Amino acid sequence: MPWLLLILAGMFECAFTTCLKLSQGLTRPFWSIAFVLLSVVSFALLTLAAQSIPLGTAYAVWTGIGAFGTALIGILWFGDPVTPGRLVFLSGLIICLIGLKWVSPD
Repeated sequence: MPWLLLILAGMFECAFTTCLKLSQGLTRPFWSIAFVLLSVVSFALLTLAAQSIPLGTAYAVWTGIGAFGTALIGILWFGDPVTPGRLVFLSGLIICLIGLKWVSPD
């Protein structure tokens, strides 16, 4: 269950970073409010997950999911560049996240 909460926290991180982009510097009220609300949910889920998962692991996985997901959203919806180097390093990030799960106590 803590790992599911952590994955959800990472997904909410992707959502709040997307809202941050759409808020255009927090000048668009709807997206700005969505950013704040999704941030609170993400941090709350991270907090719950970190009660059972070592803090360093939880934080690394949370930021990793957020970084990977936000990069993917940037590519798919905002036209961010897709380069071989980006794909290699994003793949490496996923491998590292899987490795952290693998070596973490359950």
